[in-house]
Amino acid sequence: MPTPDVPGTLRTARLLLRGPRVQDAAALHAAIHASLPELQPWMTWAQTPPDLPGAAQNLANAAHHFQTRESLRYLVWDAAGTTLIGSSGYHALDWRVPKGELGYWIATAHTGHGYATEVARALTDLALGPLGFRRLEIRCDSRNERSARIPRALGYTLDATFRHDDVAANDPTQLRDTLVFARVP
Repeated sequence: MPTPDVPGTLRTARLLLRGPRVQDAAALHAAIHASLPELQPWMTWAQTPPDLPGAAQNLANAAHHFQTRESLRYLVWDAAGTTLIGSSGYHALDWRVPKGELGYWIATAHTGHGYATEVARALTDLALGPLGFRRLEIRCDSRNERSARIPRALGYTLDATFRHDDVAANDPTQLRDTLVFARVP
């Protein structure tokens, strides 16, 4: 199946979602480093946060993957496009079905305002609408209650709890369960 046209930018009521650009490295680097205490319990990549050149390389790779449709990551900005709020997008894409997994994180300074839910709603609507996904998943550590509230609020179904499926992002000696939520059209 050919991949559909994917918009490089999306707007919600309060936010601008824009495909990755290398010139956004300083904003990404600052948001990650300011948010490490909240990110590290849940995100493996936050255990070794990138330096500024690493953030630029990360965005270059993400832009390439966006172009090739291997993954579709958006940086989340305020409506004016001046303040980085977080990052979200689709990974584990399988265009044969088509399906994917939706991930998200919001910088600590911007949590508690419903931005993650707003972003997840917009990307769910895009995936199950114009992109033609037949399945969209959100996976999270069973202990990450804040993250698990989002798919529940958006009408996802808890398809499975994978017991002892992974290790804690910040402590590989601790086994964790993974919640798998899904939406289908």
